[in-house]
Amino acid sequence: QIQLVESGGGLVQAGDSLRLSCTATGRYFNNYSMSWFRQAPGKEREFVGGIGWSGGDTAYAASVKGRFTVSRDNAKNSAYLQIDALRPDDTAVYYCAATPMASAETLEHLTPMYWGQGTQVTVSS
Repeated sequence: QIQLVESGGGLVQAGDSLRLSCTATGRYFNNYSMSWFRQAPGKEREFVGGIGWSGGDTAYAASVKGRFTVSRDNAKNSAYLQIDALRPDDTAVYYCAATPMASAETLEHLTPMYWGQGTQVTVSS
């Protein structure tokens, strides 16, 4: 079992960049593929990106491709979401999630096993 804690959210201006972190406690972090989701007010939670358990593969939602980058550092039990050129419609609660040993391209369609509590990102225009 692992526990996930996100950090790095906040109030930013349109055009800024932000890096969200997800730190895991527990064992065998490197056996989990990591996903990032977001939920905007009044909308359903959506997948934005993910990275395979080895870190060798990534996948992104079409709506964020080119602006979002997912990475991980297994030595630090951490995953990251870099968001560039932030827009007001990126305003949402961002969640990281863990799925056992899945390829990145499948993460959008799988239900994660563990979730973090979320971190708020608010983008002002």
